[in-house]
Amino acid sequence: MLNIQKRCEPRNKFDAEVIMPYELRQKCRLRTQTTTGEETGLFLPRGSVLRDGDFLEAEDGRIVKVTAKLEKVLQVGCPDPVHLARIAYHLGNRHVALQIGAGWLRIVNDYVLRQMVEGLGAIVVPVEAAFEPEPGAYGGHQHQGPDAPAHRGIIHQYVSVNS
Repeated sequence: MLNIQKRCEPRNKFDAEVIMPYELRQKCRLRTQTTTGEETGLFLPRGSVLRDGDFLEAEDGRIVKVTAKLEKVLQVGCPDPVHLARIAYHLGNRHVALQIGAGWLRIVNDYVLRQMVEGLGAIVVPVEAAFEPEPGAYGGHQHQGPDAPAHRGIIHQYVSVNS
């Protein structure tokens, strides 16, 4: 079994890959498989969340790339940004895992949440995509890469916004 206990810096080359939905990438103790079928045990620090493009180092020195599995999620859109912000507020009030994109939000495929946001006037479209919700203001590991949130989960850095 391939045992993994730590993260490592991104690499150009890797020895193995694990593809997992968000639900499994939130678990710090997990038995899974690489894409070639090799059994893998994850033993990461509590509170660890794996993001698409993360890299891990196995006990034997092999490098493992994490890839987000495409999954059925709900993409939420609105006619204007203020309306979308209002929808995000109501979802946040319910502590819903939420991915934020340019002009859209993504949430888990949940009938009750869908009814709620549609009731608030949103347009909801089921899509198959990698689900990468925001880590939260106090999130630990910060995702690196071109699609990473600009704030990197840090709430004490302020920038001036011109109206």
